Amino acid sequence: MGNIYVISGPCGCGKSTLTDAYAEYLVKVEKQIRIYVIHGDMFHQGFVGMYEQDAFLVELQESNPLAWTQVLKFNWECILDVARKALRRGLDVVIDYVVEDELPLLQKLAKEQDAKLYYLVLTATEEAITERLQTRGDDELIERAIFLKKKLDSLPENQGHLYDNAGKTVEEEVAELSKDMEEFLM
Repeated sequence: MGNIYVISGPCGCGKSTLTDAYAEYLVKVEKQIRIYVIHGDMFHQGFVGMYEQDAFLVELQESNPLAWTQVLKFNWECILDVARKALRRGLDVVIDYVVEDELPLLQKLAKEQDAKLYYLVLTATEEAITERLQTRGDDELIERAIFLKKKLDSLPENQGHLYDNAGKTVEEEVAELSKDMEEFLM
């Protein structure tokens, strides 16, 4: 039986950092050498010229929600296709991407591939998210990140899957999750 680890959360919550660190933990400590990491943001980069600046993402969302919806749909199709192929090859999958309405798609994938689904939604205070985004120079994502934080924190399916990582180092997060990941099993 394979494993799918999904790390969701708003922009600036440390999804990519935790994804890489947790995958490394699985390999080095748990000795699970068959791990495949999928960073969903990499699929954005496939749209040549469209995403030259992060500000364009915000502008696209505000000016043409339909176009943004189509981009997200395409990205999720890619993520699921790659995850499916990895699982069929006996690899466990660690996915890093914002999950808004796509949880049923992930549950369907887990069921069809006879895999366990671990679902973790990172959250932090608005202040912590704002500070992280400002530190990395992504001020234009703050409004979207705060919107996503509120949405993800309030979704019923996310209750019991929220993980507040404010004030924690990635090492502390991995240490906690190494003991508590079963709590995030769907």
